[in-house]
Amino acid sequence: MTKKYEGLPDEADLTRADSLAREIFSDIANKWAFLIIEAIGDRTLRFGEVRDEIEGISHKMLTQNLRMLERNGLLHRTVHPTVPPRVEYTLTVPGRALRKVVDGMCDWTHQYLGDIEASRRRVDV
Repeated sequence: MTKKYEGLPDEADLTRADSLAREIFSDIANKWAFLIIEAIGDRTLRFGEVRDEIEGISHKMLTQNLRMLERNGLLHRTVHPTVPPRVEYTLTVPGRALRKVVDGMCDWTHQYLGDIEASRRRVDV
């Protein structure tokens, strides 16, 4: 069911908003996107710096996820006209807001880690 929002223009298509939300969640609900968001945080980082912050990410996966985050408006990419080109990444306002959600999810994980592990031990027997 579509949630009702106040203050939206009459022509706002809430069905499309729900569909878009599912698309975005599908894009960002992967470990690399969350780790990239966390790695960049409030900083501006170059490609290599982001890669160095995230253990195990391949060049290809980092490139794909940076493009996806930029496409969804969560990341701003700046190309400086130097030789070789210098490219920097910064979270946008929506990206920083999502980072707060990711931080909350991490906090939740830390708070309930013992409960989760105990439940997994009971079920996995």
